[in-house]
Amino acid sequence: MAANALFTPFSNNKLSLNNRIVMAPMTRQFSPNGIPTADVAAYYKRRAQGGTGLIITEGTTVNDKVATMDGNIPQFHGEQALAGWKQVVDEVHSVGGKIMPQLWHVGMARVAEKAPYPELPSAGPSGLIKPGKQGAEPMSVEHIEAVIAAFAQAASDAKAIGMDGIEIHGAHGYLVDQFFWEGTNQRTDSWGGNMENRGRFAVEIIKAIRSATGSDFPIVLRFSQWKQQDYTARLAHSPQELEQFLTPLSDAGVDIFHCSQRRYWENEFEGSDLNLAGWTKKITGKPSITVGSVGLNDDFFGAFKGQDSSTRSVDDLLERLNAGEFDLVAVGRALLQDANWANKIKENRTEELETYSGKSLATLS
Repeated sequence: MAANALFTPFSNNKLSLNNRIVMAPMTRQFSPNGIPTADVAAYYKRRAQGGTGLIITEGTTVNDKVATMDGNIPQFHGEQALAGWKQVVDEVHSVGGKIMPQLWHVGMARVAEKAPYPELPSAGPSGLIKPGKQGAEPMSVEHIEAVIAAFAQAASDAKAIGMDGIEIHGAHGYLVDQFFWEGTNQRTDSWGGNMENRGRFAVEIIKAIRSATGSDFPIVLRFSQWKQQDYTARLAHSPQELEQFLTPLSDAGVDIFHCSQRRYWENEFEGSDLNLAGWTKKITGKPSITVGSVGLNDDFFGAFKGQDSSTRSVDDLLERLNAGEFDLVAVGRALLQDANWANKIKENRTEELETYSGKSLATLS
């Protein structure tokens, strides 16, 4: 099938892209002391040169001492780190690319003794590493409010250095998702309990970012049903529950939803062929990004064991995109392996696509 659907421009009132291909965030741990280097800038520039329409950076942490799990994960605060990210922005823009940082707090996924500030406990809504496993005291309201402010400041800084928007990491069992998930949010105050209260942390982050950046700055939210603590976990078991989850986030100011699945081709609910991004677009009316093993024949969990993944046809993806099920397509491991993936698809050079080697995997997020 012709790949025309992937290479039509995307435009809404806040963001214009040359095509529908997004580089998914993939944490690399190549930023010593949290400072992005010239090598980081060159890495992203190569993907922009290779035809990627929008780059979403690896997760980069907000200004909270326990936001990161490793000193080589880039941070998005402090003069040196922001100068490093400014170099990244300039390099990507120099070849006509667009880029957004993924703003991140790892929450209880942090292992204190292996992270900066090992004397400090990790942070989570109820201090639960996973359902039933206590790792710390619940976050105080003061700490919650400080993290909300840190997300807003990071977004403001992103706008100031020329980023084309921001993405909030609200997926995969990290801090924002730990508030979403009933299994890790057992609070009895206004930050926990029913779905509306569990979503309040993200809603307040979105509102604070909107206030800090103005009405025209794009906000993307990445979310997932599955968690790294439990691949079978679900926030919503029906379209009705998904609507209950998504509506406050959409109303708060999310412009684009980034819908993470292990395999994009799997339907989200019985009785419908729509995937998670399809349902999200149908419910909110907002543009959605699909992601999950695009261009590869298996999900990324095998990669953690060093397993390879061969290429997979994208014909069904193009059919779904052409039908309007979702608007953008995020590519992860295929772009990690091959910076020119987008151009090779566009030019029908699929025989040149490189097989993904799990041995080349950094940490994915």
